[in-house]
Formats: sequence, C-alpha cells, structure tokens
Amino acid sequence: MPFSFSGRRSGQLPAEVTSFVGRTAELDDLRGMLEAARLVTLTGPGGVGKTRLALQAARLCGEQYAHGVRLVELSGLKDPELLPHTVSAALDIPEQTARPQIDVVVEYLAERELLLILDTCEHVPDACALLADLLLPEAPGLTVLATSRQPLDVPGEHVLSVPPLPVSSDARQPGGDALRLFAERAAAVVPGFTLTDTNRQAARALCRRLDGIPLAIELAAVRLRALPLDELAERLGDTFALLAGGRLTTLSRHQTLRTTIGWSHELCTPPERLLWARLSVFSGAFDLAAVEEVCADAELPAGEVVQHLISLVDKSVVLRTERRGATRYRLLDTIREYGAEWLESLGETTAYRDRLVTCCHRRLRHFEERFASDEQLPLYRALAADRDNLRAALEYAAERPAPPGPAPGPLALTASMWSYWACGGLLTEARYWMDKALALAPAHRPDGSAGHASDRAKTLTWYGLFSIMQGAHESALEPLREAHGIARELDDPLLTAWAVGFEGAALTYRGEHERALAMTDEAVAILEQSGDHLTCVMACYAKGFAYALAARPDEAVEASEKGLRLLGSASQERWNQGYLYLVKSFGHILRGEREACAAAARRALLLKSEIGDVMGVAYSLSLLAWVSQQQGRNRRAAWLYGAMMGHWRMCGDSTFGGIAALQLICESVAEAVRQEIGTEAFVRAVGQGELLSMEAAVRLADSDMDSLPTAPRQAVGKGARRRGGTEPGAGDRTGTASLTRREREVAELVAEGLSNREISERLVVSKRTADAHVEHILSKLGFSSRAQIAALLNESETRGAPATPRSPT
Repeated sequence: MPFSFSGRRSGQLPAEVTSFVGRTAELDDLRGMLEAARLVTLTGPGGVGKTRLALQAARLCGEQYAHGVRLVELSGLKDPELLPHTVSAALDIPEQTARPQIDVVVEYLAERELLLILDTCEHVPDACALLADLLLPEAPGLTVLATSRQPLDVPGEHVLSVPPLPVSSDARQPGGDALRLFAERAAAVVPGFTLTDTNRQAARALCRRLDGIPLAIELAAVRLRALPLDELAERLGDTFALLAGGRLTTLSRHQTLRTTIGWSHELCTPPERLLWARLSVFSGAFDLAAVEEVCADAELPAGEVVQHLISLVDKSVVLRTERRGATRYRLLDTIREYGAEWLESLGETTAYRDRLVTCCHRRLRHFEERFASDEQLPLYRALAADRDNLRAALEYAAERPAPPGPAPGPLALTASMWSYWACGGLLTEARYWMDKALALAPAHRPDGSAGHASDRAKTLTWYGLFSIMQGAHESALEPLREAHGIARELDDPLLTAWAVGFEGAALTYRGEHERALAMTDEAVAILEQSGDHLTCVMACYAKGFAYALAARPDEAVEASEKGLRLLGSASQERWNQGYLYLVKSFGHILRGEREACAAAARRALLLKSEIGDVMGVAYSLSLLAWVSQQQGRNRRAAWLYGAMMGHWRMCGDSTFGGIAALQLICESVAEAVRQEIGTEAFVRAVGQGELLSMEAAVRLADSDMDSLPTAPRQAVGKGARRRGGTEPGAGDRTGTASLTRREREVAELVAEGLSNREISERLVVSKRTADAHVEHILSKLGFSSRAQIAALLNESETRGAPATPRSPT
C-alpha cells in the first residue's frame, strides 16, 4: 500500500488558473532582492496583486532552494498564538510534541534551505514579525517572502512596494499592463472580445478610473456579460460619484477598491447580496453543504442557495476551486471584509457565526461517532480541509458571552473535537484550545448543567491523554482525576471508564505496571458492560500496551487480536488499527517471534503513514529496527534507527512519550548495532536514515531493504553559497556526518568541557534548547556520555577532518 496521506498538503503552491499579466520590472526587482536578502516583504493595498506576484516569483526561482518553496496562507488565521501551528501545517510538521510549537518550527527550518512565503500578514503583523525575527538567525538557509499591507519592521527586512498596473495616458500607445489584463479577462467572459480602435479608449478610461488595481479590473470585466463596454465605463463613473459622495477627485487606492467592490455589490440581486454577507462568517474555503446549512433560511431557501452561489462565482465575488475531486469555494479577504460589514449592518453577525459553530459541531460529532469505522479517513480529510472554519468556530464560541445561547459553547466543541485532533496528530493545538475552553467555562458545580459537566469531563479526559502521549505524565493526572470525579457524580459509566482508563495509561507510561493494569481492568469491565464499540476497541490496545510494558507478551497479543476482531478483518479504519498492530508487534518481539513482529510492524507503519501519524510511524520504525538487529541485519537496523530518531525528533525532546523502558531498549539496540558494524558505519547509516522523509522511510522500510540506495549528491543551493558553507555532510565523512550544523557546533563546545548552561550562554539560546541539542547528539551517535562526544571529535581532528564553521550569534 503506497504512502497516500494528503491531509497536510496546504503548503504546496496552488495551480495557476488564469494567466499572469505584466509585472516584468517588479519580478526582476523581487528576484534580485531574494538573491541579496533573507526577508523580503511585498507591500501595497488590498487587491493590488501582492500574492500573485509572490507566487509567480516563487515559481520562477523556487529551484534555487534545495528544499523548495512552502506557502503559509494566513487569511483564515484569527488568533496570532496559532501562527506557529499554521506554519507547521504548511511544512508538514506534526504537532505531537509537548514543546512549544515555535521551537519545533525553528529546529526544523534550521536544517533546511527553503523559501517560506507568509501570505497576508497584515492582520497578525506583530506575530509575523516575531516569527521572522526568531527564524532568520537560527535558520541560515531560510528566506522569508511576506505579503502585507504594511512592512513587518524587522531588522534586515527589504520592502518592495507593489504598485497598481500602469495605464498609459497616450492614446497612441497600446495601453499598458492594466489594459492588457482587462482584455484577457474580458475575453474569458465574452468569447471573441478584443480591443479595437473603437473600444480601446473606453477600456483605458475604465482601467484608469479603477487606478490599475488588478482585483478591481477583474471584477469590472465580469460585468461585460450584462453590459457593453461603453455603458460599463459610463456606469462605473456614475457609481464612483455616488458611492464616493459625489467627489470625483482622485480617490485613495484603498477607497478605489472598496468602491469597486461596492459597485459589484450594487449590481448583485438582493438574495446574492444576502448570501455574500452570510458567507463572510466562513474562514478559508467551504463546501456547498456547509453553505446550505449555515446560510439558508426562509428568506434564502436552501433550494435556491446553489443558484445564488453560482451567480456569485460568475461575478468573481466567490472563487471556486477543485481539490482532490472536491469542489470548494472561498472569498478573497477584501471581499469577505465587505460582506462582514454588510452582515454587521444587518445585525446578523452573531446569529450566523452561531450557525457556523453549530455546523462545525455537528460535523465533529458525526466524525466522533464514525471514528472507528471505514469512513474514518475520508471524514478526517474533509475535516482537515475545514481546519480554518473549525478554528473560526472555536473563536466565535469563545467570544460568546456566557451563557453561550443557542450555539454550542467552546467546551462542547473541544469535547467532540478530540477525534479530529487525535487523527491528525494535532496534540499541541488541541491542548491550546482545551486550556482556553476550560479557562473560559466556570468550574463544575454539583448543581450545574449536566451537559456542561459532561463536556468538561470529556475535555479534561482527552487533555489528559494528549498530555500523556506527549510525555507530560505528571500534568495529566490532575485533569484526569477531576474528570473522574465529575463522571462519578454524573453516574456516567462511559465517562468514568475513559477517565479511569487514561489514568491507567499515565501509570503505564510512568512504569507503575501493576496499578496501571488494575485501573485498565476496571475501565475495560465498565466498557464491556456499556457495549460502546469505539471505546472497547481503544481499551484493547490500551490494555495490550500495558501488558507489553509489564513483560506479559501473551496477554498483549491476545488483547490486540481481540481489538482487531472487533474492527473486522476488512476494516478500513487506520488510527486504532495501527496502534493495535503496534501492540501486537511488541508482543511478538517479546516472545521472540521475529517474522511475526516484522509483519505486524510493517502493517502498523502503512496504516499510520496513511493518516500522517508521525508518532505512530516512529513507534513502527523502532520495532522494525529492533527486529532487524535481532535478525542480525545490522545495517538495516542502523538506518531504521536513524529514521526512527528523525521522526521522534519531530515529536519532541522525549522519545517514546518518556517511557523509560522503551528508551532503554532503544539504546541497547543502538549500542549492539554500533558494536557490530563500527562507530563510523553506524553514524553514517543513522545520518542517512534520519534525513529520510516520511514517505521515503515508509517505502524503504516496507520494501525490507538492508542498505539505503546511494543517491547523487544534491547541488549546493544559493543559501549554502550565501553563508559560505558546504552541503551538509559533503566534506565530513567522520562520525559527525549525521549532525546538523548547529549540533556540530554544540558538540565542539561539549568537547571543550562546557556545561549546558555555559553552552546556552555562549550561543545565546535558552538552556532548554542547549539540553535538547546535547540529547539529540547523544541519541544520533548512540552515545551515553559527553566524554564519548569529546573522544569522537578528538579522533576526527586527528584524521584531519575539516573544522565546522561557527555560525554568527
């Protein structure tokens, strides 16, 4: 089964739908700036074409960056605190670590040469400025291209102001890029349309009246379906006079665009205007079903909504996109802002925000109910496409005064959202929203609402599990115990079982196996009486995992097989099934059944990769490395160990969720392999494995390959040349080849005898960051002490290895 997860591809550049017109001088200037600077900001009014220019430049010069181009679309982002999470999604970085997500982003980009486009920064300028200020010193191969209505005001920023398209005032000239854009878009609207000596002057006057703003020109061109060009130009002049209060003096470009949008609004029918206003509550893209659910009422019947939506698409108010065979729609920011103002003037903002909250809550509940079914993957992908709207719903619910009114409150959303967060590995973001919802809602009182209490208990329960999975075992216990108390008070057996079972999981991770098994048995007994299918399946792998860690492999295999039977042999469910196969693989290796272990681990690997579960992939790779070492296939074990460590690093500082027993097994496997093949070969193979993408690691691990194919060395990119370095590992074939530039620097300071505190002061980083670097170095090299690092570097110097260049601090 090939790697096929596609829910995190938001960072790819979108396909071009219409031609790119003009901007030759701006493109040349921008490409020159990107060669010379590492932070370039395109500024200008809304609708002037900043995003289009940035994307065109990225397409033209993207090959100069060894790791390509990634686009971070910020138009749907409301909360600046979630900027690192939005960047993570664009970079395909998981959120399964308890560390601050910004630290994970910094570490990921520190090792890559990449162009990162931050699009539409103006509504979160401070957060974007802080992000750029943090990233650029730590990631020497990174270039940031931002688009904003204002500069970010960050040291080193180069600003390029994007002007409107030129309109020649000389009637003897063709007319400039603005007229060319109008002609191309008009031809798409009216087949056969061309500029002639007869109509050129009217088109020129129209483009000049629109100040050459591309979005305004495109909106105007659409009206040629209904009006001839001469009448269009005349009506536009009248409309400007009307909407500008009769002033025909030169308008600011911002006012020009607003007036053009207002003109488009005036030309819409009343139902179209109403739909436009109601669509403004969506954030990002949306589908037709959501439009009908959120926007329809007696005034705008559901059966008529699709026709009005099509009309708005025809008028370029709404954009239509195709993604993996699914049709979705969206509003440009400026058009959404206009609709939001109209909705506010109607006094309907709160009502339609509430309807979006209710729609999202219903979809989340449906996914939760079908989480253990064959529909899991397609339903998850549909929710992943709605990520911006889910965030908007959480924000709208959080802004609502208590009581929340007819729409679900924030706790109701977080209580149902666990399955989406778990499936997507968005554990850090989950805990952020859960913290926020719990802080906004009053603490549970015995005389309070049962619904509110149930939502609070459920949110606390999943907050506890996500904390456990991220290695924060101690902080998980308090919310789980509060949830347990509420569940007992409500006499809710299912909630009680969740709370008790997850508290048992926390004890499992801490190594308190007997207490953990007692609590797990209690939870399972309650669940079996309830007959709840999903929780019974999850209880099987929780219990199996506890048995495996308690060195009771027969019971572990039996529990996992029971869970698989509950799902059914033809199940298309991925998340639970993947964990059940992991438990089964663990039990087999403990029983010495190597082939059975490898088969189960490969099955888990494929299932987990399909939903992008990095933590699940890391567990699977660790089991495959273990069994390969036991089979005597040490070179395979070495690169699998490297691939495993690369994936665990994306999940945080602590491997295996902080489970000491598994960490010890992993270290013993690494040491055994290193003893067999030698330190230099081990470190080289580990370095190769660590650089593999998830897709490559899954494909190669599943193919049962012993040694990785030798790939041709990638050409040195512009970023490497700029900083005077070489390709990572190109000139260093000693034991430090697998270390990043920063890790080699830290290793040298360790070899000098500096403590972690002294290293943090020398490099001007936090001690926590220095601790993490040293831990990663030890893990990569398979070492257990700092003295081994010093010995390795001394050996490298004796062999004449090139010195590692120090980065500026």
